[in-house]
Amino acid sequence: MNSIKNLERLQRLHLLIENEQTGPPRELAKKINVSERLVYNMLEQLKDFKAPVCYDRKRKTYFYCQRFELQVNISISIFNGESQTNILL
Repeated sequence: MNSIKNLERLQRLHLLIENEQTGPPRELAKKINVSERLVYNMLEQLKDFKAPVCYDRKRKTYFYCQRFELQVNISISIFNGESQTNILL
């Protein structure tokens, strides 16, 4: 379940960056309930996905320098021998 939590955090971070509402790193960490160090790690993870993340010191917010889209889709299928249940998160 930690992987799902990490993906949810990454999606939340993406939305804040997309809307240019992150605030500085310390404030951003509070918004997504993680440590400031984890914020930097998550930003690096986005950059590994080729996300053009920039920071505006005047406005104190992260933003995308160029168009970038991140879609997180999670699905779980449960088989119990007779039936299948699909759960979409």
